[in-house]
Amino acid sequence: MGLFSSAPKTVRVDTSATALRVAAGGGKPWSLWSDGLGVLAIRALQIMIVVAIAAAIIVGIQQVTVVTIPLVLALIFASAFAPVMTWLRRHGVPSLVATLMALLAILVILGAVSWLIVWAVRDQWDTLSAQAEAGLQDLLAWGRTLPFDIDHDQIDEWIAQLQSFVTSPQFGSRAIAGVSAVANFVTGLVLMVVMLFFFLKDGPQMWAFLLRPFRGDNYERAVRIGDKTVQTLGSYVRGTATVAAVDAVGILIGLLILQVPLAIPLAVLVFLLAFIPIVGATLAGILAALVALVANGWVIALLVVGVVVLVNQLEGNLLQPVLMGRSMKLHPFVVLVALTIGTVLSGIAGAVLAVPITAVAWGIVQVWDGPHTPARWARPKHREDAAATRARIADAPVA
Repeated sequence: MGLFSSAPKTVRVDTSATALRVAAGGGKPWSLWSDGLGVLAIRALQIMIVVAIAAAIIVGIQQVTVVTIPLVLALIFASAFAPVMTWLRRHGVPSLVATLMALLAILVILGAVSWLIVWAVRDQWDTLSAQAEAGLQDLLAWGRTLPFDIDHDQIDEWIAQLQSFVTSPQFGSRAIAGVSAVANFVTGLVLMVVMLFFFLKDGPQMWAFLLRPFRGDNYERAVRIGDKTVQTLGSYVRGTATVAAVDAVGILIGLLILQVPLAIPLAVLVFLLAFIPIVGATLAGILAALVALVANGWVIALLVVGVVVLVNQLEGNLLQPVLMGRSMKLHPFVVLVALTIGTVLSGIAGAVLAVPITAVAWGIVQVWDGPHTPARWARPKHREDAAATRARIADAPVA
């Protein structure tokens, strides 16, 4: 047979997608998700999923704040009294008796603070209202002496509008909403007391039950997270309460010396607002200065501002570093962001709870990989490590 009469050979060429990818990738399967843009897309998708889950959790929490806020407050109070409960149990006090003693102490403290505010305000309210009215008349009289004219008819119209608003149905509906808020507050308070009772009595057993699904390293990590949460919340509450008490006593002494009315309620308010970092001290100083301005004049008001600033400086530079410790110290920028987010999400309750929750989150990061070993991404980078990294990059072969 001739050359051209022989049967032609069939050359099989593998045109499958896998073969093309192997050929194009130098022996490695090529994928749209393996280059830089693909990795960026995967990370963006992961971030979107995490954000969506977090948003769903936040929305769910906001729908049941009557339960979630008392739950968090009960956990905070239980953490603050955890050393007391441990000491009582260690000395042979039955768990139920120790729980009732701690719960009674908490209720007595909260009741005493509330009664002190109500008593002091009722005792001095008539005097302060009379002084406020006299101060308003003095302010209007001073306005008439200004070189430019003030439309007093417009001021009277504003006062009339305010009076008509107070007597309007709209104000009544808001008053009804206020009654509903009071009812929710009472419900939350009762629920918090019940939760606090069980946290104090059966807290360790409840936590042990929640740890049952974990094994090995995950179990050890969960134990560290629980211990760190209780330690952080307890230290934060005890330290903040001590600092707030010192602030309140210092400002109370100053207000009594300057003979400012409502000194006791203002001191109690200073104590309560101290649990809102940065913003609380400012609000307390403004309120104290306004009361002094109305009742005692601008000179005493300036002296009150000086007293508040002096006490806050002593607290920030001396008390907090000693009582709170460096482990509880968060950067002011972090505190400000946490306060803003907490206030936007849950109002005053969010502002109070934002900082301790942030401190707990950072504390968990600090024990994620061991009792004294933070998570890998949160570990400080030393110069030696940075130099070694640069050396590895320099010695790496160029593709």
